[in-house]
Amino acid sequence: MKKVLLINTNTEKTPYPVPPIGLCIIAQSLEDHYIVKVYDGMFDEGKNLPACVTEFKPDYIGCSIRNIDSMSIQTKDFFLDKVNDTFIKPLKNITAAPIIAGGSGFSIFPSETLDYLGLDYGIVGEGEESFGLLLDHLETNRDVSSIPGIVIRNGSPTINKQIIACLHPAKRFHSGISKYIDFKPYAERGAYPIQTKRGCAHNCIYCTYPVIEGKNFRSRDAIDIADEIETVNKELGDICFEFVDSTFNDPAGHAEAICREIIGRKLKVRMRTMGINPENTSEELLLLMMEAGFTQIDSTPDTASPVMLNNLRKNFSLEQLQKTALLLKKHNLPTMWFFVFGGPGETHSTIDETFAFIEDYISPEDLVFIATSLRIYPFTKLYDIALSEGMIQAGDSLLKPVFYDSPSFPHEKLSVYLREKIGRKHNILFTSDVRPSPEMMKETIQYRAENNLNEPMFRSLLRIRKLMIEEKRL
Repeated sequence: MKKVLLINTNTEKTPYPVPPIGLCIIAQSLEDHYIVKVYDGMFDEGKNLPACVTEFKPDYIGCSIRNIDSMSIQTKDFFLDKVNDTFIKPLKNITAAPIIAGGSGFSIFPSETLDYLGLDYGIVGEGEESFGLLLDHLETNRDVSSIPGIVIRNGSPTINKQIIACLHPAKRFHSGISKYIDFKPYAERGAYPIQTKRGCAHNCIYCTYPVIEGKNFRSRDAIDIADEIETVNKELGDICFEFVDSTFNDPAGHAEAICREIIGRKLKVRMRTMGINPENTSEELLLLMMEAGFTQIDSTPDTASPVMLNNLRKNFSLEQLQKTALLLKKHNLPTMWFFVFGGPGETHSTIDETFAFIEDYISPEDLVFIATSLRIYPFTKLYDIALSEGMIQAGDSLLKPVFYDSPSFPHEKLSVYLREKIGRKHNILFTSDVRPSPEMMKETIQYRAENNLNEPMFRSLLRIRKLMIEEKRL
């Protein structure tokens, strides 16, 4: 059997390291026909890659590119140079095996990424079937251009437009991640990722989920999801599970079904989730989540201004957002909130409305992250807006980060105003300020030990941060 080496090129550990769930799903899809090995570059960062390639002698190599950049106008981190220097160039120096790119970041800029890294093939979107088909075609020297999602670099790259049409409506994609990588470092700082669905039916102007996964929700069965959690819990013991969907409680009723299945099995697990959609949030849902084992959630409304909710094309109202926040406070479910400022139509008034919501509805024990400026991606409504306002030109490369900068509220002016609004509030931070100082971290660990706390780390950090501000050490 031929050998396939799959490489996780993501080394970004802020705010916590994310396990390569998609890469491991690809590994499982290939095992019947190939000998598969996964090299995880998250913690090794390429140090042992040459030895791995020399020993394994792969016939084909797949490189997963999760992020092109940090999506932050403050840091403006561009990751492809590190991917190239740490992984692609060393691979080219030691093997002639074809290198095939894929992953969420790659899928947004496929042709440009192939050119930038000097690679010949890539897969846009889901690769469980397309990657195997590509390998089979390369093995037999057949034309690969008809494979769904294929990207070919021949001076004039082309993308097969069948990709969205080939997406599966509801498919099992248990990653089996602990079979392929050492999960211990992730368990210490992060969580085990669970994907309950693919696709997104919403219309947020900046979002790439519909571009990558399609505009329809394709949900896994609740029994299948609970099977994965139960299996992994037995294998790995006491770990935290994180639901990594763009919104956990879409479509309506799916999250409740998952919780009921977990409760019915009497599983003793710790869980957290990314975005909660206010449109489908209810007291019944939160009670089910807490009974099932959720200890923390993220809420990502982006704004609490009625004008900006409309401008960003959010599917929920301010009243639904307020109701969600009151329920979270009522049941003391630890929450990290995320807001982004500077979108089309942002003004002092709309910013003030969001900060009034933060003051009136969000618990001071909960963390509020704020960011400025939206990253412009192709095939989004924000791209069309930026084009119409002359901020970008048709044909401009957006591979290196380009951010929307409102003509009426430019970024520098916006940043100054936001700093004024934050003032000395201990629980509001720019996303670029996410890393606590060594001193704060040391005091927080000691505080948790002395008080025997098992609350989410961010709440303990906020307590120490508040103390340091009061003592004028911050």
